[in-house]
Amino acid sequence: MRLKSAAALSLTLGLPALAAHAQNPSPMDIRACTAIETDSQRLACYDKATGRDNLPAAQKKSDDTTQAPTSASSNNMFGHETAKGANNASTTSVAATAPEVKPLSLLDSRWELSPESKLGTFNLRGYKPVTVLPFFASSNQNRLPTSPNPLNTVDQPQELDNIEAKFQISLKTKLWQGVFGDEGDLWAAYTQSSRWQVYNKEESRPFRETDYEPEVMLMFNTNYELAGWDGRLLGIGINHQSNGQSDPLSRSWNRVMGYIGFERPTWTIMFRPWWRIPEGGTDDNNPDIDNYMGRADMQIIHEWNGQEFGLMLRHSLRGGSESHGAAQFTWSFPVIGNLRGYMELFKGYGESMIDYNHNATYLGIGVSLLDWY
Repeated sequence: MRLKSAAALSLTLGLPALAAHAQNPSPMDIRACTAIETDSQRLACYDKATGRDNLPAAQKKSDDTTQAPTSASSNNMFGHETAKGANNASTTSVAATAPEVKPLSLLDSRWELSPESKLGTFNLRGYKPVTVLPFFASSNQNRLPTSPNPLNTVDQPQELDNIEAKFQISLKTKLWQGVFGDEGDLWAAYTQSSRWQVYNKEESRPFRETDYEPEVMLMFNTNYELAGWDGRLLGIGINHQSNGQSDPLSRSWNRVMGYIGFERPTWTIMFRPWWRIPEGGTDDNNPDIDNYMGRADMQIIHEWNGQEFGLMLRHSLRGGSESHGAAQFTWSFPVIGNLRGYMELFKGYGESMIDYNHNATYLGIGVSLLDWY
């Protein structure tokens, strides 16, 4: 199944739900609005949460205008100070009596799991990190991609540089909130990552590899404890990944995926086991991909002092000659404003689809525009 068929499947699953069940209730907790990525949607969320969207336009304009306090004794120094002190005392009293508001948990901030974090449908949300890496180096560039399928084996080495650039975009949105009454949310996500031979002037700076990954996920809120971790998320989805190229460089697969999420303060763990949907004959570009890009992975995220650390572990869950895997470490840190520095280190098989059965080490350095959490 190619990218087009996967996209069609996403639409087939999603569009009926959109027409019949799209809903955008007011959030029960204003904290949920902070997770929306687009400014206009986030502002609309705040307006709904505070009831301000129901005010007449004239009233909104009046509320937005800051007016100086007045007093009958405004020309009197002592009277002015008295009014000012009363205002400060009132502010202090309100601040002292206001209840402490705890931030949403990491998984809740991204998946709207609890009732107070629900934002309805069609809000643009972050999924995987959005990154730009001007420096992305490989210890062993894959110049002769191969596959057990002879139609997908390159017979002439490619002229590639070991240093290139890489960038990734990744977003998601909720299609249907409350699939089973108050339970279950249907999400759609899209991730695209490109490796660009931007420094390879001799070969006209080609894009070496671009991977496309649409997916549809049904997510449920859970509430249990296991070994000191809170089990917060359980889901199932359909995932397609391909590089959109023609033979012999074409690579693709389709998976039914599970999602199991745990968290504790400043930590999250996401387990993703999957089953590959079989393909047959010459249509299978990479018949042994399970033994290299694996049958499950685990993503660990930790936040500390404004920094975010990530560790991905992936394995084929087989032994002997079929035992292969990969690990990736990521680190992001504040630079200025919303701009963050970003570093990733990958070792193993399957850094991209074309490299699914190629073992190498990759180091990327650049910036992050959006992190995991």
